[in-house]
Parts: sequence; structure tokens; C-alpha cells
Amino acid sequence: MRSFRIVGSEEQISLIENLLEIEGFCFQKEEFSPLFCRKLTKEPFALGNSLAHFFGYIYIQDRSSMLAPVALDVSPNACVLDMCASPGSKTSFLGQLVGKEGFVLGVEASADRLATLRSNLRNLNLSHIATTKAQAQMLPFPADTWEYIQLDPPCSGWGTLEKNPSVTNLWTKEKITPLITLQRELLTKAAEILKPNGIMLYSTCTTNEEENDEQVAWACANLPLEQVRLATPKGFTIADGKDTAESVSIATSPDAQGFFLAALKKKEPEYFEPDFSHKEFMPVGNKLKIEKLVSNANIAWKNLPAGDLYDFQGRVFFLPQKALEIIPQEMKWQGFPLGRLAQNIFRPDSTARILLPDYNDIKNTPHAYNIEDIADIKILLSGRALSAPKGKGFVALYFNSLPLGWLTQKGTRLLWNEKR
Repeated sequence: MRSFRIVGSEEQISLIENLLEIEGFCFQKEEFSPLFCRKLTKEPFALGNSLAHFFGYIYIQDRSSMLAPVALDVSPNACVLDMCASPGSKTSFLGQLVGKEGFVLGVEASADRLATLRSNLRNLNLSHIATTKAQAQMLPFPADTWEYIQLDPPCSGWGTLEKNPSVTNLWTKEKITPLITLQRELLTKAAEILKPNGIMLYSTCTTNEEENDEQVAWACANLPLEQVRLATPKGFTIADGKDTAESVSIATSPDAQGFFLAALKKKEPEYFEPDFSHKEFMPVGNKLKIEKLVSNANIAWKNLPAGDLYDFQGRVFFLPQKALEIIPQEMKWQGFPLGRLAQNIFRPDSTARILLPDYNDIKNTPHAYNIEDIADIKILLSGRALSAPKGKGFVALYFNSLPLGWLTQKGTRLLWNEKR
């Protein structure tokens, strides 16, 4: 059976679980991360076709892949760099763990994979995560910038053998030399831009020792890094007695792929002086003042963390304050898309549920529509309309008070319009 993460606030978890249960899904909490992580016990149809998945309240992810963000053990409100981010499994989980006042930057070199990363993060409504297209080994950050780094580099993928039987033919021992070189380049850059006493979590989905323990040994011998012992994750089978080692190797099993984890701490130098020489980032768009924005929707701007809104050729993006402070001037990056400006009026994206007010604040107004039967949600998603008292503009959509998104009202018709 597959596993997934719940992506919502602690107050929303029971509502999200209820939405899944109404559609017939059964699940249980994962021991290693019981707040967010779940293991399916009944899947009446493909989980990816569930309403919870459509509205971005769950993320389907292999159990082993969930371990790296948990093992990194980030502090609330921390800043984290994910050097090889797409499709966003670990990036988004890290975003949940640091909370909306924290910051995560996801780096991806491939344009196609970057598009996938951004699409996934947008669907999950994680506004405090930014993304950039870059070769991670060439990132222009000053030394000693990041307190936490997640490094899950390209690898041979031998741990996915049960799901991908051809992987050992694709990546034979003779072909992995370029991977070894790239992994070391990434480790070197990570060690450079990690703060003293900062933690890097190195992980792979391979069982190849050259890419796992041997790379960690190389890093500790050649870089200012030392290994930190990791606890054995609950609910997993450990491979080859690795439960006594500082690193953790997860055995391949029917419900988890093979995985390797190692935590590396940057040594404290004899003398440390932070480099603050880089210029503050100045976006190329036009900064917007929230108090002057006009909208035909009841927008809860207070739901956003600290940061600014910018207009980039009609598209409105939220840029987290920590991103503006930490990202150098020469880097191009993207914040979180919220909607559009049309004739100086802000139109929220239908999927921007982060901007919905708490249901109790507007439940007795024409600005809210609360659905109690999932059949009505399916009517909307099929392109048909629901009826409401006559009005115009945008209406906040909820399911049993769980925020879903924005409906467009045209007279007495309420419509779901995902593309704006």
C-alpha cells in the first residue's frame, strides 16, 4: 500500500482525514512522523484521483523518502536549502516542518523538472517556499549562509529495484563514475555555504556503498564536516546491521524503497566572520501595497507570512521576507503565485486557498459557500454550476469549513474556474 502526507495545519488534519474517509480511504499514522505521515490500508480507487489530492491537502510519497526531512530535524522558523528539489517531496515536507514563518528554497537544474516542482508547491499552497533554476554546485551564496541543507543528489537508484527492475542495467558500476563526481561537487558546495554548526542531511535512494558510506567518509576527510549519529527510524527494517552505524540504510521492502541517510555537521572554524557583502535582492517586478489592492473577493492577507507582494507583468507573486534577505542579487528565483491584476483589480487564483478567511469569520455572509456533500464538489469540478443568491465576484469555497478555493460568481451561478 502507498503512503502519503497530510498538508495542512494541525487544526485542519481531522477535516482532511474526514474528506478522505468519506471517499472510502482508510489509513494509519506512521510511527516516525505521526502528525503528518500516513500509510494507506484501503484504497478504493487511485489516491491521486481523490478530492484531498486535487485540492492539495495530501502529497503522495514513498515512506522512505519522508525520512530525510524528519532526520534533518529542522527548527521551527528555520531557513533551509534543498539543493536537488524536484518533484518537491522533501521540499514541501521541509516547508511544513519549519512552518510558515520559516523559509525553504528549492533548487532545480532542469526546466521541465522545475515546472513540476513549482506546480506541486502551488497546489500545496506553501507560500513560504521559493524556487530557482540553477546548477546547485554553482550556487552564488556567500560562505556560511544556510543553517540547514537537504542534499538528495542524483544517484543510481538501486534502492528502487522492486519498482524499477531495469535500474541496475541503466546504472551499472561502470556508469556511475559521473554520479560519484557530481555528488562530491554538491557535497563540496553544501559544505561551503552551510553555517558553522549547521546540519546537512545527505540522502540517496540507492544501496550502492560508493554513493553512500564511501561518499560520507570522503566528505568527512576532505571537507569541514563531521558525521552526526542518526536514530533508527521507527517502523522500518534496517539493511545489513546498519542500525549500529552513524548512517542509516533502509532495506528494500514491499512498502518502502531502499534508502540511505547521513547527517553531517559543519565544524566550527577557529575564527568565523560572516560574509554580508552581497547586496539585498531587488525584484524586477513592481511592489504592491496590500492596503491599496482592490479585489472582488474577501481576501485574508493575514494568512501570509512576512513578505511582500509583487506584480510581474500582471501576475501577482508573494515573496517571503526571508527570501528577500538571504538570496543574492544575481540569482533569479520565483515566489508563490497568488493571482492576477486585471484593470488594477486583484483576482485570486482559484487554487489559492491560503487567502481564504477562516470559515467562522464569514459563514453568515454571501462571500462564503460551505459544501456538506462531496457530490456538489464533483458538480463544480465537472464544469457545472451551483446555485446561490445573485451576486458578482469571488466566493470562498469550503467543505465542512475546510478551505478549498475560490469560486467565480456570475449572477446566481457559482463556477470553479481553475485557469484564470
